[in-house]
Amino acid sequence: MSIDWNAQLAEQLDWHWQQQARPRLDGLTDAEYLWEPVAGCWSVRRRADAGATPVHGGGEYGIEFAWPEPDPPPVTTIAWRLAHLIVGVFGQRTANHFGGPPCHPDRFDYAGSAKRALEQLDEAYAGWSAGMRELGEDGLARPCGPAEGPFADYPMAALVLHINREAIHHAAEISLLRDLYRNRG
Repeated sequence: MSIDWNAQLAEQLDWHWQQQARPRLDGLTDAEYLWEPVAGCWSVRRRADAGATPVHGGGEYGIEFAWPEPDPPPVTTIAWRLAHLIVGVFGQRTANHFGGPPCHPDRFDYAGSAKRALEQLDEAYAGWSAGMRELGEDGLARPCGPAEGPFADYPMAALVLHINREAIHHAAEISLLRDLYRNRG
């Protein structure tokens, strides 16, 4: 039996995205988006409100992170996790591998509202999904190339699997944070 691995990998993420991850984001409010469940969270913040952690981005809002990250790393908000999916998971990879628009954490215009973040997420996911579906057998076998640093010689299939894991992982974290927000009282 012949297996279309490209279709299988695309459907794995798309089923999760359409049936679980994206529906769980419906109705996200700005209060939830920016909610800090513990002190010292990393989030998406107005540059004017930033604390000691560096804020990266190209607009009024930026994402907090430092590299190397502190030990233990800070808890991150829904805003931070969505920004990571938008830029670090989907956006940069779409730009690097499928000719998508440039997407760099130091120049990205991070969303200050849940509505805008969800628009950015939908755009970023659509770009990644469309590009990934076009890879085919040969595309999955080709090396990732220099954009993936130490993973340059890995096949694109390894990157696709990594992106699937990242998306499922962070979507589950966001769902949990929404559950905790809803039951915080």
